[in-house]
Amino acid sequence: MASSSSGNSTLVATERTRILVDAGLSRRETFERLNAIGVAPETLSAILITHEHSDHICGLQAISKKLNIPVYVSRLTAPTIPWPEDFVPKLETFAAGSGFPIGDIDVTSFTIPHDATDPVGFTFHSQGLKFAIATDLGYMPESVRVHLHDSNILLLESNHALEMLKVGPYPWAIKQRIMSRVGHLSNDVACAFVRENLGANTSTLILGHLSAHNNHPALVEQGAFEALNGRQLFTNLVVAEPDVPAGPFTL
Repeated sequence: MASSSSGNSTLVATERTRILVDAGLSRRETFERLNAIGVAPETLSAILITHEHSDHICGLQAISKKLNIPVYVSRLTAPTIPWPEDFVPKLETFAAGSGFPIGDIDVTSFTIPHDATDPVGFTFHSQGLKFAIATDLGYMPESVRVHLHDSNILLLESNHALEMLKVGPYPWAIKQRIMSRVGHLSNDVACAFVRENLGANTSTLILGHLSAHNNHPALVEQGAFEALNGRQLFTNLVVAEPDVPAGPFTL
């Protein structure tokens, strides 16, 4: 649905279960995008939260209050999310690294290196298929590579072009944060993962969480195509452009 530095929200669905991963768009925008792909918001089963930064939770209060469905969030992240005084959310807390079922989808969380309280990525297993989400991480530790292995569909961060970031408009302190080991993945690091670790059974690779100021979809696409061609992989490559709905993707 949306993956960029301005807002993140992803729908993971089977015939029986529909999970909204992050709520970084307004309630109105989220519901419009769901309706556009034929999904009634009232049919959502749950919301999962990766971490508490605003581009991942800015619509959470309004969406969860309207739908009153379970919100899954790590035990350490839960206290960092503000809620209206007149609403008690249906919180389901978990320890980062643990797994749990939601309907017919088996969810596994894994810790990622980012400057949030307890940030996580997720993998989703159902009917013998695997989908993985890994955005908002400063580097690619071996533990994350293991969790992404054998994904049929992978949403991976490709946040910035390093040279664009260095000469871009952000203050130097923010540039240092983005480039740090708890910041965001660059195009170069994402392409290195493709060259070194992307599985041959990954049918679709979605590169997302692009910075609107420090990246360009054409740069992401060019680097990723070169990495895929070097491996002789025929993976379907999708670049999720900022402010443009991505998907749906089916298996």
